[in-house]
Amino acid sequence: MSFFITASDGAYALTKAGMISIIILIVVAIVVAAIIAGYKQQTSGFTTKSLAVAGISLALAFVTSFIKFELPMGGSVTLFSMFFICYVGYLYGSAVGFITAFAYSLLAFIQSGSTYFLSPFQTCCDYFFAFTALGLAGLWFKKKHGLVIGYIVAVLVRGLFHTIGGYIYWMDYMPDWFREHHLASFYSIIYNYSYILAEMAITLIVINIPAVKKALMKIAQEATSDSKLSVHSTQKTASES
Repeated sequence: MSFFITASDGAYALTKAGMISIIILIVVAIVVAAIIAGYKQQTSGFTTKSLAVAGISLALAFVTSFIKFELPMGGSVTLFSMFFICYVGYLYGSAVGFITAFAYSLLAFIQSGSTYFLSPFQTCCDYFFAFTALGLAGLWFKKKHGLVIGYIVAVLVRGLFHTIGGYIYWMDYMPDWFREHHLASFYSIIYNYSYILAEMAITLIVINIPAVKKALMKIAQEATSDSKLSVHSTQKTASES
């Protein structure tokens, strides 16, 4: 086990071999899931265009995650990084959405340094469960107001996983102010949702600007033009979002 993971003071750290092994396993899992989704997802599966759009969105999400504004209490608001992942699910459905979101969770884990963690469950709450939850937006594929509703639900569930992890593993980092004002029970909720809701609110304002909304509708039309959706259906769905 020490070849892949080392332990010290109740925490764990991945060795270089451990990091490589995890990356290989997750990449294999993504490929297998993509193949399965291609067979099972009848409404909008993986095509050359959907893979390209998912890849571009994944890259945009990763790059914009570095452009962030730190909040006084902790956490940061990024430049719409969550939206790019949710948008993939909105365009192509839950199968493509979840696989893209899972790939993003891997990138987020690597971006964080990915060498120090308290337990496998803590890592899942902070990264794999939390960011993969953004794929929930795909459940509102082809639904009325699907882009907005799917984005809100996905972001809130991401926050829920961070909050659970916070209560279990990170309460020792709570500022004394919360204890003094008898707010200890709310610390993880306030901490995690402060930056998540801030980014969500800003994103919802931006995507509902008429010019941006029109651009998103045009992108949706082009991105799904080779799927089984008709152009008329895509335009109707996008305009209703």
